[in-house]
Amino acid sequence: MHLVDTLRNVDASHLMKGVRVSFDHVGVRYPTGTQALDDVTLAVPDGQFTAIVGPSGCGKSTLLRLAAGLEKPTAGSVALDTSSVGFVFQEATLLPWRTVRRNIGLLARLAKVPKAEREARVDAVIDAVGLGDFAGQLPRALSGGMRMRVSLARALVLRPDVMLLDEPFGALDELTRQDMQVELLRLYEQSRFTALFVTHSVAEAVLLAQRVVVMSPRPGRIAAVVDIDLPAARGPELRYDPRYVEHVAAVSALLQEVR
Repeated sequence: MHLVDTLRNVDASHLMKGVRVSFDHVGVRYPTGTQALDDVTLAVPDGQFTAIVGPSGCGKSTLLRLAAGLEKPTAGSVALDTSSVGFVFQEATLLPWRTVRRNIGLLARLAKVPKAEREARVDAVIDAVGLGDFAGQLPRALSGGMRMRVSLARALVLRPDVMLLDEPFGALDELTRQDMQVELLRLYEQSRFTALFVTHSVAEAVLLAQRVVVMSPRPGRIAAVVDIDLPAARGPELRYDPRYVEHVAAVSALLQEVR
């Protein structure tokens, strides 16, 4: 489950034009009786970077798993206007006996991408994430940040239309986390995939996203959606922009209200 991109045929006939991912009155209730999500409706436009924040246990990760087809809603529907989805998990989940290059190429191999094309794609993503000097290394030789770069590259090698990222930088130290945020922004600018990014960090959400979805405690509902009016081209210097500080304060206040 952790190593295979979800490639599936999705009925997108009822999606609005320009919408890449849609949750329509979605609910999730587990056999134990726990209601994880309740009446969640959200449309994610093609090419938009959307971040999801909320209290622990509010169903943020469940939304991503629904979008990937790893879970099914018990109410409502989920639709994607694509058959190519990349998933980056909280842990890098690399195969310890495979080199960086072979870890990155695994999904393309499983998807039966022809060898010559597969090798070209692997070369491209290794270069894109700055791992050229480490392609022959095993995961144990890599830092946490490097392992997460491999995880990103592995998801990108199939050139997904949608990237689902579940707190990918949560376990990194602050400096490495900031480096990876800049790296992700650069990759997003290059590829313009549609992104759903789960995080506990409001500052991270505002830095990365064009829109931030604020969820309420379980059962998870959408409490607010905040448009982030900041320059399209972003970098670490944005953290000192008064508009950025205002957005962080506004989203933080909303989170306090829904707790």
